[in-house]
Amino acid sequence: MRCPYCNHEEDRVVDSRSCREGMAIRRRRECLNCSKRFTTYEYIENVPLSIIKSDGRREPFDRVKLLDKIQLACYKTTISAEQIEQLLDAVETGLGNLNEKEIPAKQIGELVMEHLRGLNDVAYVRFASVYRQFKDKSDIMRELEQLTSN
Repeated sequence: MRCPYCNHEEDRVVDSRSCREGMAIRRRRECLNCSKRFTTYEYIENVPLSIIKSDGRREPFDRVKLLDKIQLACYKTTISAEQIEQLLDAVETGLGNLNEKEIPAKQIGELVMEHLRGLNDVAYVRFASVYRQFKDKSDIMRELEQLTSN
């Protein structure tokens, strides 16, 4: 690490602490040349995630866009905003654990439905109806039968 005061490249770490809810490390350093102290932060490098749409197009993962879709499915249900955030965090963690740079939209939809199924049946069916593109009431009935049989 280069000292911001004298540009010397050697220093020693005086103190290290986790910060930003464990997403960064704050380090106090002391320059071995001028003895001045400075602070550095280390962050986990986020690899940009691309979504492969059903028509083959690729677009960047957008947490806000996914949040909007989930909120729409959860409208007027008993699911709280905090539960939606937790669901979204769980989905993002699941995507991150895949260690892939490109993920099919279908896989994201399945992951969301898996989490919604445990929270609220109505929100699950709403999300599934858009995600699976139900054409008529028989598609909805089939999904409801699967939901009640499990």
